[in-house]
Amino acid sequence: MKKNRTGEEVLSQLPAVERLEAELKREKYRQKYRNVLRSTVYTLLVVAAAAVLIATLWLPVLQIYGESMTPTLYDGDVVISWKSSDFSTGDVVAFYYNNRILVKRVIAGPGDWVDIDQDGTVYVNKQEIVEPYVVEKAFGQCDIELPYQVPETKVFVMGDHRSVSVDSRSSSIGCVANEDIVGRLVFRVWPIGAFGVF
Repeated sequence: MKKNRTGEEVLSQLPAVERLEAELKREKYRQKYRNVLRSTVYTLLVVAAAAVLIATLWLPVLQIYGESMTPTLYDGDVVISWKSSDFSTGDVVAFYYNNRILVKRVIAGPGDWVDIDQDGTVYVNKQEIVEPYVVEKAFGQCDIELPYQVPETKVFVMGDHRSVSVDSRSSSIGCVANEDIVGRLVFRVWPIGAFGVF
């Protein structure tokens, strides 16, 4: 019966020069493998660092908590926001409030006048705004004096679920300063069934 020989046994049967060439070939292969592996690891680290940097600086990923933005957003949705300083009526933004991130919709910008009827109809500069995203209008928790003028460098925000949302209608939150805004929501990534652009 023929016995299988190991690579070292085969090498030991070769003349010295051939053994040296084979060993050199094997060492070159090992060196090439190490270089490719090192290069791959460095590339993965750079890509991961770039992804973290981009996600932190320009495209923060956020998870929605609460029901103040239903039916547009639900508790547990995961969204991507875009860093921006230019917002218009209807944009959905995330902002810092008491070490938390809240998500609401921009209703009015700096200098605009906001008024809300008892039935929940919203007016900006005496013009009723069209709000197809609101299923049920409500006056909600409002303790500010109406009509209300939005201060400079701030925006007036409201949740889409008007009866439960605590937002700029309440003096506890008030208008949101531009520097507190994380970004404008642009894309929903979870759940998969609701995947898409806002």
